[in-house]
Amino acid sequence: MKFLDQAKVYIRSGNGGAGCVSFRREKFIEFGGPDGGDGGKGGDVWAECVEGLNTLIDYRYQQHFKAKSGMHGMGKNRAGGKGSDAILKVPVGTQILEEDGETLIADLTEVGQRVLLAKGGNGGFGNAYFTTSTNRAPRRANPGQEGEERTVWLRLKLIADAGLVGLPNAGKSTFLATVTSAKPKIADYPFTTLHPDLGVVGVHGREFVLADIPGLIEGAHEGLGLGDRFLGHVERCRVLLHLVDGTSEHAGQTYKVIRGELAAYGGGLDEKPEIVALTKVDALTPEQLKEQKARLKRAAKREPMLLSSATRQGVQEVLDALLKVIDSAKADEVEREKPVAGPTEWRP
Repeated sequence: MKFLDQAKVYIRSGNGGAGCVSFRREKFIEFGGPDGGDGGKGGDVWAECVEGLNTLIDYRYQQHFKAKSGMHGMGKNRAGGKGSDAILKVPVGTQILEEDGETLIADLTEVGQRVLLAKGGNGGFGNAYFTTSTNRAPRRANPGQEGEERTVWLRLKLIADAGLVGLPNAGKSTFLATVTSAKPKIADYPFTTLHPDLGVVGVHGREFVLADIPGLIEGAHEGLGLGDRFLGHVERCRVLLHLVDGTSEHAGQTYKVIRGELAAYGGGLDEKPEIVALTKVDALTPEQLKEQKARLKRAAKREPMLLSSATRQGVQEVLDALLKVIDSAKADEVEREKPVAGPTEWRP
């Protein structure tokens, strides 16, 4: 299994080092005094978003991450060294959740983002710290603080501009292979796609990322087929390309099945901008094409695009439509991120 989008890991930060009880003992120095150093701080546990990863497969083989403890203090006022940190390197789009799997801790969507998951314990004070005017030779030191431990979930939601949805064998993988350099598995039986695939589409000197998820069937939200667990990967998409198999019995009913599953999943998927395309039109007679197109138009309440990845009929038109919606969504995001101007000061 090369793709993993969910992992449960145990993390623990390092303990702080203990302080030292020590006294300066040198010849001809009668009152050397305390010189015990402080303990070092324990290492932290961080999660860091890095490029070059698109799966959590590394966490299938290692689920325990522990930072190093700080070193103990020593005599001659020598402080202990800090324990080394433990860093969980995750791909872009990773969400970190509490052990209950619902409480969100962080959502890492950009390379370089870091989040502190467990703070290392502070080091204890040595006896030199406790010297006062009335206690010139303290014989006490603090132990280091304990580190933190917790269990967290890592959940990957791929970041793509557009996502492909549809029933198994609707032509999603074939379309992805046609418009990108991706090499998804393609065969004439259902569920050939077992995990999401990503590809980069180049059109008019521009690029956008296209995600193909495993096909849905009726009842997927109840766990039928591969279930709807992979729908999380299109939650971040700006537009959905809904492919409907033209060779199916009833294109309209096929469309409604997928729309029902999107609504049952939630997450706002049924509210995203959608482009509907009737696929495999090269395998239909003119009469069949006219009938299926009419059925799909009634169900989707819009004019469907006609697509054949094998003959590349309608491919460019679909890509242009996707790019137009993506540009519009990006413009809306930029507009929303603009700071709101405050009220201007009025002067007579």
